[in-house]
Amino acid sequence: MKKRYITGYAGLRALAVIGVILYHLDPDHFGGGYLGVPVFLVLTGYLITDQIMAAYRNQGYFDIKSFYQRRFKRLYPPLIAMLWLTSAYIVLFQRNLLNKLYQIVACNLLGVYNWWQIFNGQSYFERFANNESPFTHLWTMAIDWQFYLLWPLVMALLVKFAKKRRNIFWVLVGLSVLSALEMALLFRPGQDTSRIYYGTDTRFFSLGLGSAMAVLWPFEELDNRFTQKDGVILNWTGLATLFGMLLLMFSPLMNAQTAFPYYGGMFIFSFFVTVFAAVIAAPVGIWNRLMTNPVFNWLGSRSYEIYLYQFPVMIFFESRVSDLADHVTLYRVIEIVLILLISEITYRLFEKRRYTSEGIRYNLTKLFQWPVKLSKNWLKTAAFFLVFLIGSSGIIFSPLAKADNKDGALIKTINDNSKQQAEMNKKALELIKSSRKAAKKSSSKKSKQTSKAKTKTKSKTTKSKSGGKKVNQEFEKYGISQADLQAAQKLQVTAIGDSVMASSSDILHQLLPHAVIDATVSRQADVAPQLLQSYAQKGELQDNVLIGLGTNGPFTDDEVKQIMQIVGPKRQLFWINVVVPTRSWQNQVNQQLQTLTKKYKNLTVIDWYGYAHSQSSWFYDDKTHPNNVGQNYYSTYIVKEMVRASGSN
Repeated sequence: MKKRYITGYAGLRALAVIGVILYHLDPDHFGGGYLGVPVFLVLTGYLITDQIMAAYRNQGYFDIKSFYQRRFKRLYPPLIAMLWLTSAYIVLFQRNLLNKLYQIVACNLLGVYNWWQIFNGQSYFERFANNESPFTHLWTMAIDWQFYLLWPLVMALLVKFAKKRRNIFWVLVGLSVLSALEMALLFRPGQDTSRIYYGTDTRFFSLGLGSAMAVLWPFEELDNRFTQKDGVILNWTGLATLFGMLLLMFSPLMNAQTAFPYYGGMFIFSFFVTVFAAVIAAPVGIWNRLMTNPVFNWLGSRSYEIYLYQFPVMIFFESRVSDLADHVTLYRVIEIVLILLISEITYRLFEKRRYTSEGIRYNLTKLFQWPVKLSKNWLKTAAFFLVFLIGSSGIIFSPLAKADNKDGALIKTINDNSKQQAEMNKKALELIKSSRKAAKKSSSKKSKQTSKAKTKTKSKTTKSKSGGKKVNQEFEKYGISQADLQAAQKLQVTAIGDSVMASSSDILHQLLPHAVIDATVSRQADVAPQLLQSYAQKGELQDNVLIGLGTNGPFTDDEVKQIMQIVGPKRQLFWINVVVPTRSWQNQVNQQLQTLTKKYKNLTVIDWYGYAHSQSSWFYDDKTHPNNVGQNYYSTYIVKEMVRASGSN
């Protein structure tokens, strides 16, 4: 019976780890794959609470000290190995990540890393200039540690004061619902979700639902409880909940940067997982057998190691390749193989072998004996010791390391531009209103003039464009003519963009003083219809609409259709294609945009990719965000293309 219990849940853990890896490898097509994490949390809640409640039923108390020792021996050695191995790699190959390394390691060892991420503004979704942390995913380990530390004490209080199983069950359900409500209430559309994504309190509902199931559905009491008819019901229930899980896990509806996951989507998914886990635990039905197979058993038994190493492998590997978009399938296969290989090695080293302090001292003594006796054990000890020394040096000296100036410059530029956007947009709207009034007054005068006077006025206007007072002359060296610079002064634009546009919004405002620019980090195309509709309702949607989206993922034809309906046939829409060679969707986005120009006559693609992708000196290390030189080329190229396509010159 115990074997059935373990193997069935190994299969569920396997599904979870597959979802998480697919999400991190391709978040566009597996937008809800991050929901593998709630699977782990539900199982943790169920297994730990079931263990605690069984101890109270059988012996009247729960041995907390023994519980802590078992958890420490199982989880800490692989975690410590991952932290030091990753730190050693950073020291040797990616020192731009040394800044705050000591804090990251310390917070992971203390089990509070998720709160460190919240207070340090380390978003799960923002990716800047090759400065992504290989430790970001460890927020889940911190929540686990906090649960392991506090939950035996919480359950002791519930057993003492709530007493009856039914009362304990409803208290846990109530706490879970409160956690989900807190997540929904704290969510603010368009704002960073780190607080609610990482928070122990806002993520408790997954643990709480699993814990409630353990009270209602204790494993040791399930035998001889069900009839064959119950087995049929459980089979269909398992099918329905598994279908619901997979539907949400791989659905764009559950994209973690949209509202639905926080307004109940994650709670619904956790409920499905809880019910499915209960079905697997039952001694009747087919689901335990179906979830038990060699592949799932292997993945499930190594799920902890796979989860630990998937982020470092993907981030370090992708930082070494510059053409991921051109070799997506090959590179993804290589990443998966590396993750599984490293996970298998660490599993064999730490899961199958229990290291004691005496054994470690003995191996270290042998390491420094003279003469050296080379052996497999000596080489392994030497490798461990070398990794420990290099990783420790990085951790110890990381307080002296400064944040990478290049990456810091990008973040500072975006932050500064974001603060200035509202004021610059206000000035742009004032200029637009005044220019419209002037144009209306001028039109009224022209209507009273003769055709000859009209011709003279037209001639003077043409002259002022090409030979009037020069503007923004410092940008002429970036490939834009003075005539285009002057024409841009009157071009009225509404711009929607992501961090690439945000990094250059100050220059765009200078070149396009009549432009309203709304650009922010991590924005995707799915929010564009709502934003454009908002500007249209306020009467601030100009005749020229500029979109710079696609860096953070592809978009659907339906999203483009919505955008085009709001823009309408009388406005001109300009869409900047993308340079993001380290992401799989670069070519897809650019090809899709080119195809859409045949469908929509008023859609013009600004070919930033064709103009800049071979100019590596224009970009930060992420090969996507223009640096201080590239920002000038980016802005002037966009303006030049808009002026010429709109016929303003």
